[in-house]
Amino acid sequence: MCLNFNYNQAYKIHKEAALFGRYITNTSIKPLLDKLSIDAKVSVLGWSVNKQPIYAINIGSGSKKILMWSQMHGNESTTTKALFDLLNTLKSPSFKPILSNCTLCIIPILNPDGALLYTRLNANGVDLNRDAQNLSQPESLVLNKVYTDFKPDYCLNLHGQRTIFNVGTSNKPATVSFLAPAQDTNCTLSNNRKRAMKLITVINNELQRYIPNQVGLYDDNFNINCVGDTFQANNTPTLLFEAGHIDQDYQRERVREYIYIALLSFIKYISNETHISEDNYEHYFKIPKNGTQFYDIIIKNTVLNEYKREDLVDIAIQFEEVLKGETINFMPKISQIGDLNTFFGHRIIDAQGGRITLNNKLPILVGALFRDIIINNQNILLKI
Repeated sequence: MCLNFNYNQAYKIHKEAALFGRYITNTSIKPLLDKLSIDAKVSVLGWSVNKQPIYAINIGSGSKKILMWSQMHGNESTTTKALFDLLNTLKSPSFKPILSNCTLCIIPILNPDGALLYTRLNANGVDLNRDAQNLSQPESLVLNKVYTDFKPDYCLNLHGQRTIFNVGTSNKPATVSFLAPAQDTNCTLSNNRKRAMKLITVINNELQRYIPNQVGLYDDNFNINCVGDTFQANNTPTLLFEAGHIDQDYQRERVREYIYIALLSFIKYISNETHISEDNYEHYFKIPKNGTQFYDIIIKNTVLNEYKREDLVDIAIQFEEVLKGETINFMPKISQIGDLNTFFGHRIIDAQGGRITLNNKLPILVGALFRDIIINNQNILLKI
């Protein structure tokens, strides 16, 4: 575990081949949990609304305790894949020092009902990340009990974010974003929050080697109903991870690697340091905040059928994720029509003044779902 540790090589060796794409459920991870039980303690913490098990993985014997949970929102699965890549890595003999210094408690899928239906909410239609105070849902009670019983020194709240985010005002996508959540309405810089900020700067320094200028900060408006804000208010340094987008990586396989690097660099740092100070936490504020200037596709310089030839407009398209069977389909949906010069597209199509129609002949209106478009009688497939 030297300073020049090769994260890329470690990822290639330890990537969990059984997990791929966006649809990750209890069924996906159960065989992996069975194998992990040789090296770690795998347990059922409780049950979801629909009586699916909520699993935990405990590994390591060290005094530094780290609690991580993923898929609190059922359709945010990238971090779950990275967790199993991380677990494969930690089984390697060269990482025994980490497990001697740290004890990890990992909940790979907190919201198994939402994961099965590929929804943000749980089976009762509740956002678990707004239930930290009411604790009205069985999944919320499970996480709260683990937090109370395990008494973590650090918490990692693992999420995924939409493709709309850019870094600052740049045309760089927010491939990974972080937040040291506020713990009161004044966003007080308490010592535990400063430590969370310091740790984010450590991770960011590592990620800049791989995705320069593609790391952002998530919005830090205080909401005590959010889990991260609540745990931070309890004086536990808490870090929010958001797996974002890069290029055409809609299956989030490349982003998965960067989340892996973030997780492993965090644990390595915690393991090696005898005391996590707040020094240099100010560098956290040098990470740009996320903007919301991206669309999945922008069609530039086109003419709608009902417009005159000289009336050029731009059309913004955002994919809507639709579960069919066990496959996530990315359906194009018109989000905005007009002058989009202040926005960026993950894909740009220049119609060069050509007229546009939809394949299904529906009117070109904001909110329209379709499969592909026709520009000057040329069919252009947009669906992924």
